[in-house]
This record gives sequence, C-alpha cells and structure tokens, in this order.
Amino acid sequence: MTDLHNHVIPGVDDGAADGEATRAALRALMDDGVRQVVATPHMMGSLTLDPPALAERLAAIDRAWGAAEAIGAEFPDLELSRGSEVMLDVPDPDLSDARLRLAGGRTVLVEFPFMMIPPYAARPLAAIRERGFSPLLAHPERYLGAGVAAVEEWREAGAYIQVNGPALLGRFGDGPRRLALRLLELGLVDCLASDYHARGRPLVADYRRVLEEQGAAEQAELLTATNPARAVAGEALIPVGPIRMRQGAWARVLSALRGRPG
Repeated sequence: MTDLHNHVIPGVDDGAADGEATRAALRALMDDGVRQVVATPHMMGSLTLDPPALAERLAAIDRAWGAAEAIGAEFPDLELSRGSEVMLDVPDPDLSDARLRLAGGRTVLVEFPFMMIPPYAARPLAAIRERGFSPLLAHPERYLGAGVAAVEEWREAGAYIQVNGPALLGRFGDGPRRLALRLLELGLVDCLASDYHARGRPLVADYRRVLEEQGAAEQAELLTATNPARAVAGEALIPVGPIRMRQGAWARVLSALRGRPG
C-alpha cells in the first residue's frame, strides 16, 4: 500500500518529534502493510509568496529530511519520498518548487486553513488545476460545515479527494465518520491516507480491513494502493465505485476495533 499523507519527518511540525519517533512511525506503517510513504510536513501557502520565508522553511525541512532518509535506509523494503501538505491560507500559492508536491510530481496535497471552509473554496482548487497541477484535497470530512454538496463542488473544480482512513473508525468523532462513510457510499473519494502523526498506530490495516469486510475489496485496493501510487506518480486517478455499507456488519467491526489499543 501507499500512504501519501503523514507527518513522519522529525522535528518540523506536530508529527514525529525526533529521529526515534520517525523510526517507530516508519516501522508501524510497514507493519500495517505500507511499502510506499510520502512524508508531507505542514506548509503554509502564504510562505510560498514570500521567497525568503519559504527558503528558510524549506531549508529546515531539508535538514530534517536528510535525517529521515537515513532512517528510511534502515527499511530496504520501504520507498520513502517527500512532499508537503500545503495550507490554502492564500488563494494562489506558488507551487513551482518541487518540494511542495508529492515526490516532486504534479500532485499537490492541499488543505483548507484551520479546519474551516473558506469562501469560494472551489476557486483555488480550480486555479491549481489550471496551472497544470493536480490538487488532492485532504480530509474533507473534518472541515466544519462540510457536506456532500461541497465535496461535489470541489471535485467539479478539478480536485481529487483524500479521506483520512482513521475517520472511518471514528477517530475524529461521529460527525466526520458519518460524512466519510457517506462520501464512500456515493463514490466521491479517490484515496485514503493515514494522516499519521507518529503517535499510536497508523490504523492503515484496520481501515482497509473494514472495507474488505464490507465486500469492497476492489475499492479498498484502489483507495489504499492503486490511486495513492498513481497520485505520487502524477497520473490520473481511477474512479472508485460506490461502497454499499452494511450497517449491522459495520457496527460489529467498529465495536471490535474499539477494544484494540490505539
């Protein structure tokens, strides 16, 4: 599987605090079956319009990335690369630096600021597409006031949609869980990712398993392996068919998961 949204570079954001945390995080992702990891430290879009500030931020990440690469070499079966999670705190970030994009390709992972939906949110997504990049919008289920209509509008603007897999397990509350499930039911999700902050378990194996137990093995493969790998390669993502949730079975799976350590 491929995980294209996580915070495992040491000491650069609210993810891994140091090299030992990075090492443990990579091991945990591998234990869950992940073989390709794209580390995505937080980046404010406004910094990209301030060259000195951007250079300073990227230099700090570069230094930490060197340590992460050295740790990654301890896991020969793991492919490790980097990108950024770019906050759209301005509508027109400059994404020309390859370090802002997933593995330096065409896909850029973006998020709205402060878990809020800005006015005319579709416009910056469309502008990114018009500039030749592929916007991949992180965790729509977590934005205050988000719903199906908004996600449909963002997709129409040219964005791909990345749901946090742990949201399916209720890790961000019942509201995000319900919306994440509804988006899957409607075929509005292009890929799943862990958004792992190097604490506890990444839960990748868990959220993939619950989809498979819903009879959605084909969609699970697209959401956790095929499409994330295609996004990293800068290729068009494959549409994922709707997933019909069997509520009784889903409730039993969630009940079992709540008894497991996080």
